[in-house]
Amino acid sequence: MEYIKNFDIRNGRNLTMLVDFYEFTMGNGYLESDVENKISYFDMFFRRVPDNGGYCIMAGVQQVIEYLSNLKFSKNDIEYLKHKDIFSEKFLDYLKNFEFCCDVWAIPEGNPVFPNEPLITVRGPAIQAQLVETMILLTVNHQTLIATKANRICRAANGRPIMEFGSRRAHGYDGAIYGARAAVIGGCTSTACTISEEMFGIPATGTMAHSWIQLFPSEYEAFEKWAKVYPDNCVLLVDTYNVLKSGLPNAIKIFKDVLIPNGYKPKGIRIDSGDITYLTKKCRQVLDDAGLPEVKIVISNSLDEFIIRDVLSQGAQIDSFGVGERLITAKSEPVFGGVYKLAAVEDDNNNIIPKIKISENEEKITNPGFKKIYRIFDKKENKAIADLITLSDEKIDESKPLELFDPVFTWKRKRIKDFYAKELMVQIFDKGKLIYESPDVMDIRAFVKQETEKMWPEVLRFENPHHYYIDLSPELWNLKQELLHKYSSSYE
Repeated sequence: MEYIKNFDIRNGRNLTMLVDFYEFTMGNGYLESDVENKISYFDMFFRRVPDNGGYCIMAGVQQVIEYLSNLKFSKNDIEYLKHKDIFSEKFLDYLKNFEFCCDVWAIPEGNPVFPNEPLITVRGPAIQAQLVETMILLTVNHQTLIATKANRICRAANGRPIMEFGSRRAHGYDGAIYGARAAVIGGCTSTACTISEEMFGIPATGTMAHSWIQLFPSEYEAFEKWAKVYPDNCVLLVDTYNVLKSGLPNAIKIFKDVLIPNGYKPKGIRIDSGDITYLTKKCRQVLDDAGLPEVKIVISNSLDEFIIRDVLSQGAQIDSFGVGERLITAKSEPVFGGVYKLAAVEDDNNNIIPKIKISENEEKITNPGFKKIYRIFDKKENKAIADLITLSDEKIDESKPLELFDPVFTWKRKRIKDFYAKELMVQIFDKGKLIYESPDVMDIRAFVKQETEKMWPEVLRFENPHHYYIDLSPELWNLKQELLHKYSSSYE
């Protein structure tokens, strides 16, 4: 599929100027203060899981890569900034000759991720590491939000396929395109967004709208025309007029009069309104009595994980779902609160000097220093026990017992044996050079399934999920306490 590989994913747009304006004012200030090349470490992380869930699904790394690989300022960009009349000529010259040279680490797409652990870390000159803040945040925030929502919906369907149907209700065309990508990463089998297949190779699917039925003199004739055009994949929308009195009887007639006599197998019916549980039970009974047990029942219309879970628990007879607006907008909680914070700088001797942000809100106090993350697994069950955030030079000795402790309630401790540790973050840029190749979207989707199965069911449940522990190593915890004491003491 060469056309996918060669497709201009960014549609020719230069997104370098998609920044919050303070990134320019700070960049100009760094340059004028002669600290533009001070090596700085920034962490992108989030503080809480949407929908009071137990986990999130990492997504958006490939689009971060595309953005960082194409950073450049056009002549028009420079003229616009010059017109603002607040930036120095030195700063404008710097942007004219801009060349990205940062190191970047990220948790690969598809991994379950948790609050307060770095999803992306950027190391490089302060002026550059600051500049990329907004695009990293908006890219990862959006796709991780949608991938997480999709994963919840897919798990509620309990193995039944979920088709992403939300393009027309998305927040703009990028919301539709990249939302479809994230939805498939989260577990959806396909999307209605055609351009997303062209760009990413994810399956695009679709049948008919009610307008097709209304366009013809009768429902039967509309079904007949459709069946003759698409005999191999005939799914008929049966709720334009009346599901049980009109749509279903006409669909059965078409299956028996048009498709089966010509050697084709009927595919399915779709219902887009009404009492889902009642209608699907009745339709399944009628189809089975008509000798059509192979005909699938597809349901769409304002669905989410809670509705899907409820109708299935009530015995609804559904083979697959089309989920739109509540998925593509993550309607129940449409904001993913990722933040981008300075964690460390280097002095003139390349020593790492940790930095911390302190707040009266405990959850807003940052974890200082250059860090990495280990996921700790029980060897016997192959289930994740906790994530351990350490300083970058720490290594875990799997041959010795490991003590984990809650970073807030430190008396909560657990000593584990027979475990293995997996380092989560990988380096994607080395001094501005891309050194990482993103997997195919469908491979990421399969990886999500593999990794979520390593989570305990208690972490995955929708309501009151088990709190998955994100612990700090003793070295990192001590460093954090030292900085807290240092800065709190200085203001006494």
